[in-house]
Amino acid sequence: MKKFKEMSADKVYKIFIYFALLMLAVSIIIPLGWVFLASLKQPHEFFMNPWKLPDALYFNNFVEAFKTAKMGDYFLNSVIVTALGIIILLVTALPASYVLARFDFKMKKPINSIFMAGLFINVNYIVIPIFLMLLKLNKGAQSMWGMDMFLNNRLVLAIVYAATALPFTIYLLTGYFKTLPKGFEEAASIDGASHFQTMMKIMIPMAKPSIVTIILFNFLSFWNEYIIALTLMPGVNKTLPVGLINLQQAARGAANPGPLYAGLVIVMLPTLILYIFVQNKLTQGMTLGGIKD
Repeated sequence: MKKFKEMSADKVYKIFIYFALLMLAVSIIIPLGWVFLASLKQPHEFFMNPWKLPDALYFNNFVEAFKTAKMGDYFLNSVIVTALGIIILLVTALPASYVLARFDFKMKKPINSIFMAGLFINVNYIVIPIFLMLLKLNKGAQSMWGMDMFLNNRLVLAIVYAATALPFTIYLLTGYFKTLPKGFEEAASIDGASHFQTMMKIMIPMAKPSIVTIILFNFLSFWNEYIIALTLMPGVNKTLPVGLINLQQAARGAANPGPLYAGLVIVMLPTLILYIFVQNKLTQGMTLGGIKD
């Protein structure tokens, strides 16, 4: 009787978990599916029945999004900023994580504590100080060289993105490097490899699952980021999330929300495709990336 009650409790718990996961999946899939279908509707179909399937696939919404609202330019800006941000982040975080994980030196604990403290800082709260600092530097650049160097600059935005992502990236990579056996480094040292060669040829290739996790997480963060891009890119070099404002205004004026939903699809599609291809390595990187003291 006791075993039967335990089995019943386990079944009820599993049913509850599966039901909760099913509801979560439905709450995500239905809005996504609705946006994809809405991006293919003609204007009059929105006002008849928003839930009705499109009579035909109306791809002109995507053409209008690219031509009228310059979504192609914003897409290119997002690609450049996101790629630069990830490259700068990896070039900075990989050596720092390797050193913090595998070497002992005098200021190791304070430096590690500073990075860990950065995990608790909400980036949105420091956007204004970052903007004021860059604005002052930009005024100095204008007076000296007559050009904007720190605002409306894709490289500067990428550097800001990389800097704000450093604490979490170093946290995850440090934990992963700590799980790797030291025998590989000892063998490389016997063969005459330097610390840099050991890191590049042995440790980083072994940390690929964690690196893929970092790339995916930060790609999603950089690609969808809105507040920092809106603040630091006041000119024409807008990113996709900021560029959606133009589509929203055009949709209100023309009573045609189709291009707006097409723009949303343009923003979402790269992240969905990337996740589909790397979801297995993402799970592996998260499970192996715990901190090990």
